[in-house]
Amino acid sequence: MAKILEDRLKLEEDIQLEQLKGKLSTLIKILAVAMSLFHLYTAEFGVLEAMQQRSVHLLFALVLIFLVACTRGNPSRFKVFLNLLLVGLTLLSVGYIFLKHAFFLGTITGGADLSELFLGAFTIILVLEATRQSSGMALPLISIVFLAYGYIGPYLPEAISHRGFTLERIINQLYLFHEGIFGVPLGVSSTYVILFIIFSAFLEVSGTGQFFIDFAQGLFGVVRGGPAKVSVVASGLFGTISGSAVANVMVDGWLTIPLMRKVGFRPHIAAAVEAVASTGGQLMPPVMGAAAFLIAEILGISYLDVCIAAALPAVLYYAALFVMVDIEAAKTGLQGLSRSELPSVTKTLKRGWYLLLSPVALVYFMAVVSWSPLRSAFWSIVVAIGASALRPETRLGYSKLMEGLSKGAINILQVAATCACAGIIIGIFTMTGLGSKLSSLLIYLSGGSLALLLVLTMVASLILGMGLPTLPCYLILAILVAPALVEMGVLPIAAHLFIFYFGIISAITPPVALAAYAAAGVGETDPMRTGYAAWRIGLCAFLLPFMFVYGPILLMKGSALRIILATISGLFGVTALAASVQGYLFRKTNILERIALFGAALLLIDPGLTTDMIGYALVIAVITSQGGWSRITQWGRRRDLLLRA
Repeated sequence: MAKILEDRLKLEEDIQLEQLKGKLSTLIKILAVAMSLFHLYTAEFGVLEAMQQRSVHLLFALVLIFLVACTRGNPSRFKVFLNLLLVGLTLLSVGYIFLKHAFFLGTITGGADLSELFLGAFTIILVLEATRQSSGMALPLISIVFLAYGYIGPYLPEAISHRGFTLERIINQLYLFHEGIFGVPLGVSSTYVILFIIFSAFLEVSGTGQFFIDFAQGLFGVVRGGPAKVSVVASGLFGTISGSAVANVMVDGWLTIPLMRKVGFRPHIAAAVEAVASTGGQLMPPVMGAAAFLIAEILGISYLDVCIAAALPAVLYYAALFVMVDIEAAKTGLQGLSRSELPSVTKTLKRGWYLLLSPVALVYFMAVVSWSPLRSAFWSIVVAIGASALRPETRLGYSKLMEGLSKGAINILQVAATCACAGIIIGIFTMTGLGSKLSSLLIYLSGGSLALLLVLTMVASLILGMGLPTLPCYLILAILVAPALVEMGVLPIAAHLFIFYFGIISAITPPVALAAYAAAGVGETDPMRTGYAAWRIGLCAFLLPFMFVYGPILLMKGSALRIILATISGLFGVTALAASVQGYLFRKTNILERIALFGAALLLIDPGLTTDMIGYALVIAVITSQGGWSRITQWGRRRDLLLRA
């Protein structure tokens, strides 16, 4: 009898918990829509004062993170209670910052009373916990180390010591002023990033992502290794509206990985190709990743300037990957799919051309009309909604509009939490002056050698990127390393893009290759094997940052002729490296040919005339050795026949 009563009570508790989760899910959707509407309103009619804007943004983000945790999986009653308590503390502590700056702006004197110290301590704990729930333990642990560093500075070795700060001073700095939690990273998240993520969400719900996949399939599905090339093109196109490697994998991978396996790609290779292709999405303008907005903010340049500088390296990234998968298909004798299995390019364009209006409008508003990124994103969203109405199958009714608004807010949660958490680290850096000390130390360790400093930076970026999202990884390195690179003569935009690149491609660098592991899950193959295959296939990406550091012409810094010549040498360089890595050009290469191709790739890094000529000579020598000229002539004849047909 007691057992029956116990089971009945447990059943009633489970039912009550499910009912509560249902109510919380509804509340989450309402708050997510409200968050997106708030940011759309401020984008068009003017953002609030900095601390007000950022506090509202963080308030929405933290509340949503804690509420989502209550509905995920099968949480215990204690976990639900704890997260609801955190929601209450968020409303109190973060809400106080908004109210103080909205109504009592004149009372801020630089000191904090006891109640503000408690609220500040709560806010720091809330940010750390929200980041843990949304991104894992890595960034909160690093933040805690820096908090401790701010306190115990006098007891550390002289190279990194400082006079030390009291807990009151640390909390005051991080909670009440712009140099802490509510600093530049959260400011960028609360203005630029949220708008572009909402924009991406509307493109997704309108079917633009599927249009890109169909277009790429029709264009490249029939050629040698076609599905792999579809993955490259589709992920590059979708990456322009996504900015997340794992998200790209989950959107494209379900289609491209099975297609690659169907034509003969080994499962781990298929998953690796998708991972590398998806990772490059954060490098591809116009959206890129959230860090692109921070690069613009830190360097004091426009976001459009960042996009222009990033364009050619992104194209070279995908060109290198295209060559890698073509060689992979050639050396294993793989073919494409039959035309009957693929969508028609012409029909795809006729059916969905209007879905391109919004991305085109975004570029037009920023590049031609010279609107701010905020206003450009707002009106691009309006264009996306209007364009989708041209066909019934893509028209955004009430439910789709709500889905777009809700998805945009949910997708910003991790970014907002990591930006706030990164603000803790930046606040400690500002207080202690650690950045200048570490820059001097790095230059000392490199012995004044730029090449060695770049290698040290690459290693640091890859290690941090394995445990951190791109945004905090970039932020930490922008403070630690970028000043040292600039001091060594590297162009500022090149220095920041260098660490940005390696932070991103850590997603395909074992042992923690997140994009590769996500692709392995979709492709049902071994994660570690997929990770190492992704690293090999994406090896050309490791060359590109060195190319634009030594040759900033690739960042559109120079005359049109020099940019064209540098682009050509870059294409030859990544092709030579791909052939060297794969051990195949027109046929299997011998050891001397592989060494020559690798040497050519290294020489073509620096777009100087002498190094380019030697690099080209090595490539020509290998082509001749492989009997490649007759193959090239045959391809030319086939192309002429196709054009006549």
